[in-house]
Amino acid sequence: MSAPHVLAKDFEAPGLWLFQWKPLFHIGSFAVAKPMVLSLLVMVIVVGFFWAAFAKPKLVPRGVQNLGEVAYIFVRDEMGRPFLGKDTEKWLRLLVPLFFFVWIGNLMSVIPVAQFPVNSRIAFPMVLAVLIYLTFWVVGVKNQGFFGLLKNSTMPPDLPAALYLIVVPIEFVSVFFIRPFTHAVRLFANMFAGHILIALFATVGFHFLWEKVTPQGFGVGVLGVVLTIAMTAFELFIQAVQAYVFTLLAAFYISAGLHADH
Repeated sequence: MSAPHVLAKDFEAPGLWLFQWKPLFHIGSFAVAKPMVLSLLVMVIVVGFFWAAFAKPKLVPRGVQNLGEVAYIFVRDEMGRPFLGKDTEKWLRLLVPLFFFVWIGNLMSVIPVAQFPVNSRIAFPMVLAVLIYLTFWVVGVKNQGFFGLLKNSTMPPDLPAALYLIVVPIEFVSVFFIRPFTHAVRLFANMFAGHILIALFATVGFHFLWEKVTPQGFGVGVLGVVLTIAMTAFELFIQAVQAYVFTLLAAFYISAGLHADH
């Protein structure tokens, strides 16, 4: 038997079962599994942090309030103002918890015991994307009118009339159908892929350094451990970037509702 076959014997790579959880308990007919519990935990963390920071604000911030203000200013200046401008402050009550819910939900993948990114289940980013999509519609109809929103979102100004026959259908599908889909899938796909890769390298390390220790497999096991550490560090970066991008796009979509997209 060749060396690759020896190394591969009894090794089972992680698959979709990583994302399938049996219910922990039931509330009536409603089953509650680990992802739901983690999402509720993330919500409690976000609410608890900002409650502790701003329940009794002081003129000179200290401790948790200081951290809360830094977090607030970061979302305001880096995600809100580039698109919302003078309207930023009124939308921070949505953007700030959105960013931290997504970010901490992603971080659950590297938290001991939790070890699962909430947003690797498509339902969670999809609900958030639908929330932003509905906000875009409500704000857009209120500020531009129903037909004004359709016109401003699908008809860029100063184009030759003949081009509108091509541009309008493309823009309509892009803005009203593809936009919310890609908003959710971008976050979901990154968290899904990252979790799979880290689990794969960790499984390789565990298998060849613990379960099936052989001279041939030792190097593979060490490589698995090294790649697990490297991918975890990289995933921490990606988790923050994806929360940033998701919130930045939310601000952009809200801005498109407030003002003409073109």
